[in-house]
Amino acid sequence: MTFTLHGLPVSQGIAIGHVHLVSHALLEVNHYHVAPKHLQDELARLEDAVATVQGELVGLKAAASSGQSHTEVGAFVDLQLMMLADPMLIDSARSQIESRRCNAEWALVQQMEVLVEQFRQIEDPYLRERQADVVQVVERLVKVLLGHPGHLPPKRRDGFGTIVVAHDLSPADTIGFRDHNIAGFVTDVGGPTSHTAIVARSLSIPAVVGLHHIRDLVEDNELIIVDGTRGVAIVAPDDTIVEEYRLRRSELELERSKLNRLKDTKATTLDGEDVNLLTNIEGPKDVAQSKAVSADGVGLYRTEFLFLGRDTLPDEDEQYEAYRAVLKAMPTKPVTIRTFDVGADKALNGAHSRSEPNPALGLRAVRYSLAEPKMFLTQLRALLRASAHGKLQIMIPMLAHAHEIDQSLALIEKAKAELRAEKVKFNEQVPVGGMIEVPAAALSLGMFIRRLSFLSIGTNDLIQYTLAIDRSDEAVVHLYDPLHPAVLKLIGGTIQAGARFGLPVSVCGEMAGDPAYTQLFLGMGLRNFSMHPAHILEVKQQILRADVGELAPRVQRILRMDEQARVREAVERLGN
Repeated sequence: MTFTLHGLPVSQGIAIGHVHLVSHALLEVNHYHVAPKHLQDELARLEDAVATVQGELVGLKAAASSGQSHTEVGAFVDLQLMMLADPMLIDSARSQIESRRCNAEWALVQQMEVLVEQFRQIEDPYLRERQADVVQVVERLVKVLLGHPGHLPPKRRDGFGTIVVAHDLSPADTIGFRDHNIAGFVTDVGGPTSHTAIVARSLSIPAVVGLHHIRDLVEDNELIIVDGTRGVAIVAPDDTIVEEYRLRRSELELERSKLNRLKDTKATTLDGEDVNLLTNIEGPKDVAQSKAVSADGVGLYRTEFLFLGRDTLPDEDEQYEAYRAVLKAMPTKPVTIRTFDVGADKALNGAHSRSEPNPALGLRAVRYSLAEPKMFLTQLRALLRASAHGKLQIMIPMLAHAHEIDQSLALIEKAKAELRAEKVKFNEQVPVGGMIEVPAAALSLGMFIRRLSFLSIGTNDLIQYTLAIDRSDEAVVHLYDPLHPAVLKLIGGTIQAGARFGLPVSVCGEMAGDPAYTQLFLGMGLRNFSMHPAHILEVKQQILRADVGELAPRVQRILRMDEQARVREAVERLGN
């Protein structure tokens, strides 16, 4: 019988294939006693499982950095390697095996439940969400101990792919599927920024998450359609439905092939307004994707991924080599490199790790940098040295106070003075800009405009802080609304203030890469968009169809609206 389930669309496209149920190994764990003479063997089983999973994760991290998947995934894998090395998990499981004389699987699950309960008591949603990583690490260990890691079926002969259906998927699981004939992902839990969503988008695989009980409602090998654009999963479709979705999928593929023709077309509106389309990257390996879509430069290089998931921080030379590689690869185009934005969900390891009651509102981004001036100065020296090899722009994240700008600029001057004394070449006129990510910044732009060379709006955090919504929390994700009137007023006001004072403004959050908002931004006056390379051509298509002279007055009317429903309707009509 055909039935339809609705979830959250997190990776666009249509997939038709057969269900492959990923085992929820934690449900299969039995409890049994181990004889004293076999305890050492049981401990050895645990050690072997830990070594096996460590090897798998290290291999998957290497796969993630091969250029085909989003490098942010590497940070997720590093986090799970940290969990695997945490004595609160493995050492405590060893103790349980010895004291309770129980099997390794049971000991791991018991300790997992202790840790998960501790995470649940944490008020901060970023840290609370990490309970999922504990569960995923233990599930990997249990699968090894039970002897069924869950290999995927071979490529099918009927032309259909494989749809992976799971309660949840870790980034390691998802990367491991890359070289198989995977057509789509479907999970019971998750949101737009969950591991599954991020990896699926990076691999251009359709995905729907948050379907709650789909794993219990489908069977292995059952035919299923995944519509990652509409957030729909159709189970056991009949021939008519399959044919309809095959046609729709062909239309989408044709659209994609047409988009490739726009690669070398200048992004110019119908009335002659030129627009710059820049990319967001996490490292040198992402430059190839930027070049493939003829991006106008890099609008956001997230340097924190050099710092995460390691016990020793990168020194000046390592950072210099990473920054130089990107600048040399794009010698004639601007490359905006953001100083490290650590804290909240991007915590450092070892001596630099810290516990906070509410990290999202704590010592993160520029606050962390200024609290660690030696570390910050090392990065600034590396950036300035790299500036000799291209068109570098330095960007400071999460500014809210004038003294944060002044202290950052003073440290940049100190770095310059040191390099001059050492007779090291660098660009004396490197532009320095700031990110508008908190309402306080958007409402007090004067202090930024007087001190900085450019601004970039980080819509992800701006929306989160304006609406007091954690976009990774499934319970409130439906309230995360980019078109809330307050959010649009802050974005529009920032763009217009930059235009009045001749200060370039870009948008580098997820909104910039969503073609549904392109004409809205153009009407606001935005001329610099920065996004994941995969979204450039879709946004360019919208720009080529737009008439700014016609859009501007309509958008100004939208900015005066204070009802979300009316705003949404008006934005949808902009493209018509």
